[in-house]
Amino acid sequence: MKEFWRKSWFIRLVSLLIAILLVIYVNDTQGGFLTQGQTSRTRQTANKTQTISVPLQVSVDTDKYYVVGYPEKVNITLEGSTALVTSTINTQNFRAYIDLTSQSIGTHDVKVHVNGISRQISYSINPKTVHVNIQRRKSTTMPIQIEYNKSAVAHGYTLGHSSVYPQQVEVTGARSEVEQIDQIIAKVVLPNEITHTYERQVSLVAQDRKGRQLNVVIEPATAKVTIPISVAKKNVKVKLQPKHERNNKIYSLTAKNDYVTIYGAEKDLAKIKSLQVPINLSNVAASTTKTVSLAIPHGVVKANPAQISIDIKVENSDAKGSKN
Repeated sequence: MKEFWRKSWFIRLVSLLIAILLVIYVNDTQGGFLTQGQTSRTRQTANKTQTISVPLQVSVDTDKYYVVGYPEKVNITLEGSTALVTSTINTQNFRAYIDLTSQSIGTHDVKVHVNGISRQISYSINPKTVHVNIQRRKSTTMPIQIEYNKSAVAHGYTLGHSSVYPQQVEVTGARSEVEQIDQIIAKVVLPNEITHTYERQVSLVAQDRKGRQLNVVIEPATAKVTIPISVAKKNVKVKLQPKHERNNKIYSLTAKNDYVTIYGAEKDLAKIKSLQVPINLSNVAASTTKTVSLAIPHGVVKANPAQISIDIKVENSDAKGSKN
């Protein structure tokens, strides 16, 4: 029996079985898991696709030519490893452009190019081509005209001479567009019933004779507009008019303000010599002080003060007679 266990073939068979069992055990305990290094490499090689919008640059002799028609931006779709795509988007060390240096005056369909993107990233451009119109460049200086709704000014208030700063601007564009310009407009929309001077920085537009807006560059693009709005004023004497006095009473009325200031259009104020103030005495039986709101005549927009105090002294008429 001892010789049987010592046989070489038996020892080899047992060793093989042990080795197989060890392999199965290792696979069962480690299978389905990646090592730390394998996980890192998997993340680095994962793909990412993202679309971004970038400015479209134009290569052309800007001293001679003016280009219109192309979009301000194009969309670029990037595809590659997550790390490279993310880095490219964050840094944006690339540009999209069209090269017009060899093109002639007129309209053209030109290809959009991109440079500066890593060769390890694939990309696509939308649109791939753009339609452009190349024109001779022209610049000129023109004055600014102010346009506003005069009817918005409140009744009784007067418009002064409006002003704009700067008074002139430089206009640049295609010769065909610049030569159509009739005026540079600073358009102001006044609030309804406005009663004060209006100042605002407004955008400028170039218009042709038919009022159509032209595609040109205005420098500066805005201007400060000032529209003076004022109201005339006049000092007038207050005249008290007692009403509904009692027969057995004698009244003495004194206004604490002999004059008030009234505001309105000059032509309306010129017709007013004094301000009549009716005082109702029907309910006044003893001396008192009464505050009266001033009735504003036609053409007057306001008065200062708007109310005045009236000292009213009251005596019995028979008492007055007895003293005599």
